[in-house]
Amino acid sequence: MELRNSGTNAPVVVYGATGHTGRFIVAELLRRGRTPVLCGRDVVKLAEMARHYPGLLCHVAAIDDATALDTALQGACAVINAAGPFLDTAGPLLDAAIRNGVHYFDTSAEQGAAVHVFEQDARAKAAGIVAMPSIAFYGAFADLLATAAMDDWDGADAIDIAVGLDGWHPTRGTRITGERNRAVRWIVEGGELRPLPEPAPTRDWDFPAPFGTQEAVMLTLSEIVAIARHLRSERVRSYMNLAPLRDLRDPATPPPVAVDERGRSSQRFVLDVRVERGGRVRRATAQGVDIYAVTAPLIVEALERVLSGEVARAGAWAAGEAFDAVGFLRALAPEHFAFTLAEEADASELATSRVPVADGFQLSLE
Repeated sequence: MELRNSGTNAPVVVYGATGHTGRFIVAELLRRGRTPVLCGRDVVKLAEMARHYPGLLCHVAAIDDATALDTALQGACAVINAAGPFLDTAGPLLDAAIRNGVHYFDTSAEQGAAVHVFEQDARAKAAGIVAMPSIAFYGAFADLLATAAMDDWDGADAIDIAVGLDGWHPTRGTRITGERNRAVRWIVEGGELRPLPEPAPTRDWDFPAPFGTQEAVMLTLSEIVAIARHLRSERVRSYMNLAPLRDLRDPATPPPVAVDERGRSSQRFVLDVRVERGGRVRRATAQGVDIYAVTAPLIVEALERVLSGEVARAGAWAAGEAFDAVGFLRALAPEHFAFTLAEEADASELATSRVPVADGFQLSLE
């Protein structure tokens, strides 16, 4: 079905606008010339935020109040859901988006929430909208990197993903979601979604500098279901180094603290994706600061591309499925992260010939 709300300058509703990630998204929408509508469940926090953004509309809407959600979405072109736990919010907010004919995006890392959105493909098509879950550091970022690395291959033997963080100061929303999400996690084995082994396996991962070789544990989030939706691979696994998990599990770890004019923390990240086929390995890597802050340019870039008509049809989409992955990543580098692609001559030797390309992108050749 033909897309509704393409090429429009109508407002964008940000549900969870007062949250840590929501604030980054509001700022990025304004920077891009969009008009955000502040929406959420806490009237006091919304009123406080509105004082910093005079002229922006605000709507208070509980997630179980369909009438209030419909009122908030009237006249909008899209809604961005930045309010977890997404196992609770994705369903009702996507339903509201379908009722009102507005595009839906969310920042979920929860596999179950992402699967639910993908399962609504037929309803999204009938409504003429695009529905995209997990357009965030966890989810779409690894999907885009894996798609870029896959390039012209029609399938892979394995896709391995590793997140390296120099620490993790979790937000309140991250902690609540972690407590709420006790669902079985999935990996891809034999080309099919299967439960994550218990206990989760560990391995050494050779991260790029300055992280170096670190022990990592298999930890799968929404990138698995996004990749499995459109890339053919016998195996898809993801890992995280152990240091940030110790921070996350420590109740005394404070929330993130801003250190620059954008409000970003000092946290450094690397997202390293390796795609293997027949002994050859292609590697796509992104490095930057603050996993919460980088979500904002990712999701707003996706929004802009949908509104510009880049997506061919209505329905539920993964980011790597919907967009030219290399073009998408290049559009955000180097302002928001550094991005490199490389191809290994074999599975153990990384080629060293690098040809710089514009916008902080590097393509490594055999």
